[in-house]
Amino acid sequence: RARLVGAPRSRPTRGPVRTVAGNSAEDGIFTPIVKVTRNIMGAKEFNKLRGKGISLHSQVITEFCKQIGADNKRKQGLIRQAKKNGEKLG
Repeated sequence: RARLVGAPRSRPTRGPVRTVAGNSAEDGIFTPIVKVTRNIMGAKEFNKLRGKGISLHSQVITEFCKQIGADNKRKQGLIRQAKKNGEKLG
């Protein structure tokens, strides 16, 4: 694709970026303990801990997939399912 020298590149405009940390499961079985823990630790520290837990869980899934010979598509499906389960449980 030809471009005129010195012509500014146009960038698509996007809406504001939203950061979502956590989910809004109001009735999951772990919701009460999650809310109490978040209130005790504070949201920032809680989200750091939560991120570490999610990372470790993804590593466990990756190692499991290596052991059983599952491909990347299957691994990503398992990680997505773990995320959905987490949303349901609180």
